[in-house]
Amino acid sequence: MQRCTWHKWQNLVEHCPVHARGELKRDYDAIVYADDAMKARKDYAAFVAKWTKLCPAVARSLEEAGDRLLTFYAFPKPLWRALRTTNTLENLNREFRRRTKTQASFSSEASAVTLLYALVAFGQIRLNRIGGHAHVSDIVAARVASAA
Repeated sequence: MQRCTWHKWQNLVEHCPVHARGELKRDYDAIVYADDAMKARKDYAAFVAKWTKLCPAVARSLEEAGDRLLTFYAFPKPLWRALRTTNTLENLNREFRRRTKTQASFSSEASAVTLLYALVAFGQIRLNRIGGHAHVSDIVAARVASAA
């Protein structure tokens, strides 16, 4: 399961002194914007070693995320941007809540799903285009082939 890199960043900032946040940002960005998984893991280890000395709470917070922060590197690079964060899902939830808060309740789960579908299908809720969507079929084919 992928941890949201944005929310982890927010956790790290909470533990970091204000004067060190620029340096923290550079070190964290080296992990989440690395060119490949191997470089990201190397930068992750360097981050933990450095920040354990500078601010142990920051290092502990990053270690709490563990490998779940780097899950997106297992997918094709065009998908990384969409997989790194939960922004698309959060936007969908926020818009759906905004559109339905005037409803007292739904008669069933199916009626809520129907409303959500209708809002998306008719453009009342817009989903940001997920970059790299063309690679999803390649991922599924590879998983099926490895399972056989």
